[in-house]
Amino acid sequence: MDITDTDESLSGRVLRLHFQCRAELPIGSTLRVTGSSLWSPTHLTHEDPTQAQSIASQTASQTPFASAGGSEDWVDVSILNQSHASMYTSSIEMYTTPETYPLWQTRRPVVILLSKARGIHHHYYRYLVVTPGAKNEDIGAATAGETMDDDDVSDTESEKPEVATTSNKYSDSSQVMLWEDPFSQFAGSNLCNLPYRTLDIDTLANEVMESGRVDIWNGKEDASYQAYLIREAINQQNRKLSEPVITETINPDGTRTPPFQTQQRIFFVCFHLPVVVVQSKETGVWRASWCESLLAKTEGSHITSDYQAHWVGTVTTHPPITREEDKQAVRELLENMSCFPLFLDKEMSDSHYYGFCKQVLWPAFHNIDILDLNIQEQHSWDQSSLDKWWSAYQDVNQAFCNTMLEVIQPNDILWIHDYHLSLLPGLMKTGEVNLYGRSTTKKVFFLHIPFPTSQIFRELECGGSLLEGMLHADVVGFHAFDHARHFLNAAKRIFGLKYETLEGGLIGVHFAGRTVMVTMSNVSIEPQMIGAALMLPTVQAGKQALKDKHTGRFIIGGCDIGQRLSGISLKLLSFERLLKDYPVWQSKVVMVQRVLLPSSRKDDENQTARELRFLVKRIKHTFGDAVMDYEEISGSSMPTDQRLALWKASDVLMTTPIREGLNHWPMEYIFAHKEPETPGVVIASEFSAVASILNGALRVNPYDIQMTITTIDKALTMDLHEREGRRYRDIDFVSTSPSDKWTRNVLRDLKDAIQMTSSDSQSTSSANTPNASRHGRPQKDIIDSTGAYLAQQSNLAFKQLNHHDVHEAYNKTSKRVLVLDFNGTIVIKEPPGKYLKREILGTSGNKPLPEVVDALYKLCADPKNTVYVVSGDSAENVLSAIGNIPGLGLAVSNGAHFSTPVAPGQKRQWHVFDLGVDWDAVKRVALPVLSKYTARSNGSFVKLTQFSIGWSYYSCDPEWGSLQASHLVLELENELRAFDVRFVILKGVVEIVPRKLNKGLFVKKVLRDVAQQNGEGIEFILCMGDDISDEKMFTSVYSYVAEIGDEDNAQPNPPVVGEDPETLRPIVATEASDPMYTYAVAVGKKPSHASQWVTDGVDVGNLLVSLSGGQATIRRSVMEEEGTERFS
Repeated sequence: MDITDTDESLSGRVLRLHFQCRAELPIGSTLRVTGSSLWSPTHLTHEDPTQAQSIASQTASQTPFASAGGSEDWVDVSILNQSHASMYTSSIEMYTTPETYPLWQTRRPVVILLSKARGIHHHYYRYLVVTPGAKNEDIGAATAGETMDDDDVSDTESEKPEVATTSNKYSDSSQVMLWEDPFSQFAGSNLCNLPYRTLDIDTLANEVMESGRVDIWNGKEDASYQAYLIREAINQQNRKLSEPVITETINPDGTRTPPFQTQQRIFFVCFHLPVVVVQSKETGVWRASWCESLLAKTEGSHITSDYQAHWVGTVTTHPPITREEDKQAVRELLENMSCFPLFLDKEMSDSHYYGFCKQVLWPAFHNIDILDLNIQEQHSWDQSSLDKWWSAYQDVNQAFCNTMLEVIQPNDILWIHDYHLSLLPGLMKTGEVNLYGRSTTKKVFFLHIPFPTSQIFRELECGGSLLEGMLHADVVGFHAFDHARHFLNAAKRIFGLKYETLEGGLIGVHFAGRTVMVTMSNVSIEPQMIGAALMLPTVQAGKQALKDKHTGRFIIGGCDIGQRLSGISLKLLSFERLLKDYPVWQSKVVMVQRVLLPSSRKDDENQTARELRFLVKRIKHTFGDAVMDYEEISGSSMPTDQRLALWKASDVLMTTPIREGLNHWPMEYIFAHKEPETPGVVIASEFSAVASILNGALRVNPYDIQMTITTIDKALTMDLHEREGRRYRDIDFVSTSPSDKWTRNVLRDLKDAIQMTSSDSQSTSSANTPNASRHGRPQKDIIDSTGAYLAQQSNLAFKQLNHHDVHEAYNKTSKRVLVLDFNGTIVIKEPPGKYLKREILGTSGNKPLPEVVDALYKLCADPKNTVYVVSGDSAENVLSAIGNIPGLGLAVSNGAHFSTPVAPGQKRQWHVFDLGVDWDAVKRVALPVLSKYTARSNGSFVKLTQFSIGWSYYSCDPEWGSLQASHLVLELENELRAFDVRFVILKGVVEIVPRKLNKGLFVKKVLRDVAQQNGEGIEFILCMGDDISDEKMFTSVYSYVAEIGDEDNAQPNPPVVGEDPETLRPIVATEASDPMYTYAVAVGKKPSHASQWVTDGVDVGNLLVSLSGGQATIRRSVMEEEGTERFS
């Protein structure tokens, strides 16, 4: 094993390693060795650099990879899910000769960038055998002792799928790719846990710790496996540590508490604790019990047996608490129920709940325009009240956050419920980062009411803050797809966030370097509790009393909140029309309507009650008192026995809300009429969430009076057979989907989300973890698998750029090349504003800051530097911004059109690559198609450059533009199939470019030209870019470094139009400089081929200013910092 290069001690140094391995392979099979990062230099193709990654993602989504261990919160799980396609693309070809066989060696060196200035650098690698002639396009692993020679394969061995061969006799049982597995770790397709080899490099002495090493294929005795064996022993120990701990407690009296398992903790955080707390008037003793709630603890719950469950929220007591000793008594009482009560200031609590939640959020989330609401409730909007309420809303959410930060521990689960606490996920994220240096808990946010359309949601001045707070959860849940769809639309239109459908039916929203899962999950009643309540004597007595009261009449039952959105007025109007249009029912039907007045929206409730009383009076006056049984009840719920009595007595249950979240009462009604009871009929508004759940319900549009009365008539005349059929459709779900099952389903989605999503962008930091928590420094997440360990090491290696190291390397060298992207790199992205489409974040006037321009002047004036700016933009825009800088080279249209550095006063000469495409012919075919889509898509336009045709849709409606873009690509692919072009969709533009064109093509030419001009190679390379089109620049830098000194295997540059082929200089085999520093830097932390990252364009500007000898003084504004957090 050979190593060349430097004895310096700065990060960013380049090492080029050659590997040797003894492997006896059959004819036609070849050996390859992997690199230590997501990409290692192989033979460059003209394909887009992310093609392998997209193939890998598709394959990984279909492969059942096992969990990587207990470090999901900070390990980039996407690394674990690399498929064999990406691993092959990331490997280096090895070769042998008849004279050296069976010794194989790398054709090109593996390029290693040292991330440590001093110490030991660990390079991890694996070998694989590739057999192109195999028919089985699967992967396998060779166990220890297996021969690779097809002459030695027995009949028994030929049946094993892990034997690699090109023999026709055994081709059905061979693998295209075969990995080493001397310790028999291979299981299914879980490649990430296969054994790995380690090469240790002393970065200070710049030498391999064990020089001259020759590996042996599948040799379990090889020294390169020693680190793996040590790590696997640690993994085994960690797996034991991660198992539930069985403990036994010895009590003070000498007795022993039976052993129990320590469990993961889960906190159910809701504004109102699901408890009833009352004080005895006689004794003054406080008592508490669980109330009727989806969130209440239920008997026999698997959640409380599998997790340590705790509840956090405010508590309403009877009577209200005024003394501190009563608060303490209630705390101690609820502690026995695993509840943490919050006692908030009354004024703040009222402003939060009765003000902002009930007067602002509740109507807005139910799609009520604020101006319409004001007209209906006959009062003017008071902006000063809104400011006070919003401040209280923030304070209450912060109070919850402060309480939670006192009790949470790493790896706890926080399940935050409903719109009262929309800011809490984001506040918790910030608090955890301040305490631990990273997000330490898993978070679920579940909204139990509808989510409004984006048009209504944008009316909220604080809508962006609410949406951002929710997006800091790992899972955002809803009860209906309509609600989730509106949430996704708001995220796209307000923040420009993209979403995609993931494996298992989940929807992923990409936010702040993470994937937030959006899920829909339905829940029914508690059948055991309702079943027990149905047996109460008061239920049967109440049912009989209603039957006796309305003898001989069909009963249409209803119980609704007395507010406008409940649609009770529409229900009464329909009933009135039924009696008028169907006179036969006047003596045969009665409506028993109960109206609840919870006093949470008093103006609304008072106005609604007046309207209902007027309608009831009119109906009774017209058709007699016997047709209406109307009663108003103070409170938010009927007593359970009275409600169930009404359900059992009713032949039909009618609910007609015009906006509603999930209402369980129709499910209770169905359960109350289960066999052997006579089945009832549910009439449900199509605007309610329950209508999308119950398949047997009759759906109505409450505004369509004629349709509604026809449906009521159908329900009253429905025969027993159809009633039973409709009950049959729903009774299974109603009876078997309690809150416990719903909770487990959501937690399963959370587990899937943690496994799929990448680590938080703030999880890894170069700063030390602060010890600000009362828990002290958090315990490290346990790594208990090879895949998790390698993913952790990969994350640690992808570090934030050390400006000091770059500055020192710059000063130590004299032959330097700087290649910089334009928009988003030297031109700073604009901070996100509410009306900017985020998928095409704009840039600050398409010009760099004055400090950056001045730095470019100075850098270009230094004869030791060659500086190029590479852009996907047109030449006109780039020239107007920086075209007058002497000594600056430019490349536009993604490198197709370029100009070498010019002296002061010299006119720029532009050159283009000959990429083998008749561009005029492409335009003749493509432009008619583009004009058609431009005509139908308002805001779109065609953008022409010398070697690209772009169709911009970023000013269109986001959904319509994306839809049109997808159809456009399909049509263009068909029309342009005869041309060697490809399509790129990036930043709201569909671009047609030559298939061979990418920025890396130009970067490779620049590096080769500079190296040949001075004849001494290059000592310093700085390459920076911010988006996917810049990834090829990074890979081309590595490829150039790998091919130094090897002109035979170097791929030649494409010809330049106008140059005489006879005058083209051949590739000169220069030697690698010693030392050589390479910095491939991504702007924004994200999955990348780069070796390091910076936060944003501000960091880029400060680095350039520093390298030019100036003081880094560029600062980002508060909005820019927020934008970086959201969208980097």
